[in-house]
Amino acid sequence: MIWDVITGFDPGLLVAFIGAGLLLNLTPGADFVFVSASGIAGGPRVGMAAAVGINLGIALHVAMAAAGVSALLMAWPVAYDAIRYAGAAYLLWLAVQAWRTRGAQDERRAARSGWRAVRRGFVTNVLNPKTALFIFAFIPQFTDPGAAPIWAQIAVLGAIFMGVGLAFSLTLGAAAGAFAHVLRARAGMLNRVAAVMFAGLAARLVWE
Repeated sequence: MIWDVITGFDPGLLVAFIGAGLLLNLTPGADFVFVSASGIAGGPRVGMAAAVGINLGIALHVAMAAAGVSALLMAWPVAYDAIRYAGAAYLLWLAVQAWRTRGAQDERRAARSGWRAVRRGFVTNVLNPKTALFIFAFIPQFTDPGAAPIWAQIAVLGAIFMGVGLAFSLTLGAAAGAFAHVLRARAGMLNRVAAVMFAGLAARLVWE
């Protein structure tokens, strides 16, 4: 069935979707900043782990979009605001933790931080209702009611979107970590930079 859905898309439309998804990932946003900050704070491994966590969150949003659940957030502003403020509070907590961290992480701590980065990336993405609303509004534009069930088309397009996003965010996390490694002597300053990034994301969630 999956192959039938894929072959049912117009090739030109599919190329346009992939291109649009790539451009969207290249535009700095919440996920972009989170992965960058994680790589700066913990190195390439943590940055890439954050990328995995972010994309696990996107997978959940795609599943919600396919099931039509994301539409409930659009129709219920109170739920949207509750998730938005919860996400801002979580990001502020991350900012405080990064600000209090002193020096570079040793290898054992970095290994454990990788799992924390996956969890934090997932939670940060899930607690950002704009991700769900964006996916729900963006992906259906490329579906065709006469080609296959809409939920199946959303699921396939969502998988493609995640594949492109994962490749980009893994590269971003690794690059940010490599840059931080070069400046390891200034690890304290880099942690402060990560803290400011997290706090900025929290402010963006509250005020936008």
